[in-house]
Amino acid sequence: MSHLSPLLVQSSGICAERGEGSWLYDQDGNRWLDFTSGIGVTSTGHCHPKVVAAAQAQVAKLVHAQYATVTHPNMLTLTDRLYEHLPKGLDAVAFSNSGSESVEAAVRLARQATGRPNLIAFRGGFHGRTLAAASLTTSTSKVRTGWQPLMAGVSIAPFPHAYRYKQDMDTCVADCLHELDHIFATECNPADTAAMIIEPVQGEYGYYPAGQAFMQGLRERCDKHGILLIADEIQAGYGRTGKFWSHEHFAVKPDMIITAKGLASGYPLSAIAASKALMNHGYPGSQGGTYGANAVACAATLATLDVIENEQLVSRADTLGSKLRQQLEALQKQHDCIDEIRGMGLMLGLEIVSAPHTPDGDRAARLIKHCETNGMLMLRCGSQGQVVRWLPPLTVSEAEIDKAVELFAAALKET
Repeated sequence: MSHLSPLLVQSSGICAERGEGSWLYDQDGNRWLDFTSGIGVTSTGHCHPKVVAAAQAQVAKLVHAQYATVTHPNMLTLTDRLYEHLPKGLDAVAFSNSGSESVEAAVRLARQATGRPNLIAFRGGFHGRTLAAASLTTSTSKVRTGWQPLMAGVSIAPFPHAYRYKQDMDTCVADCLHELDHIFATECNPADTAAMIIEPVQGEYGYYPAGQAFMQGLRERCDKHGILLIADEIQAGYGRTGKFWSHEHFAVKPDMIITAKGLASGYPLSAIAASKALMNHGYPGSQGGTYGANAVACAATLATLDVIENEQLVSRADTLGSKLRQQLEALQKQHDCIDEIRGMGLMLGLEIVSAPHTPDGDRAARLIKHCETNGMLMLRCGSQGQVVRWLPPLTVSEAEIDKAVELFAAALKET
């Protein structure tokens, strides 16, 4: 009998015993094509042999080297390897365990480095469930309900959800930037603003890319007012969108990057990256944690980077993402319930509706349940659970993509 808290309800009825590549297996040998990747975590697939070997070897040597007490080789090597993939000038890394922890670390650093109290986040963003992270999150009310009062000093600005606003993207971006300037004039003076934090491709709200014009508009305002720009790359980063970092699509360089999820192929590790000059403005003792930069997690991360580079997973995400989108667009032409396809690379979302611009979370739920019954695991997101998300491992094969689309096409017909 399970004594698991009833507050965390699983989206499927699967009890997974093991995983291999793009597949999950239960104790009876039943298997499911996993197009969730543990919400974008198992980017190299389940139990990639190189990641497994690296973790096993490290477990036999050193598991816990508390990084506020000692350093260890994996951590030091990892900072150098990450630096190779970071924008020029971001040359310092601080580790934590989860995305939420690194969001909190980024917020703390921004306030300490600038001496300013206020923060701007963007409507629909998801940054975590801890206090500061939840204060920045508006993807769904359940993250904030019963958790008030939240952290002070946060203003929520509009994100260019062109579909939701029923606008073309150019008009929507112009309106959102105009409203941001109005927020500066009415509630969040730029001189009091430490940072803006944004998901360049929003995750939980429904896989909305911010677009180049909007991201560059933020960069221009941050430069003008001495505000830091923080890119939350927790779900969209690490190759997921067909670039190593999702902000690269928009020709913008942030002042800080937050990464987690796909970083370590399932081992708990997160990080923030910034310049050493910016890090030096943080207060002594303001970064750290008992399990941050765990030796086994760092070994898994180094192996993950090897796999990403050697198997060219970033370019594969771009190529296979285009293939997947084409197949989904073909389904869209056949089924009016698919109102829009959004996202980039192997991070795509389908807006499921009962009529144009009328979200249908119930239909989306039936779709993913049908897929589960027939051997594929998927997830929903969106404010009403109306977005079916496609989030396979970056190692997914073309044949597995074809199989997934076939199973989803059957679900569309039979629900």
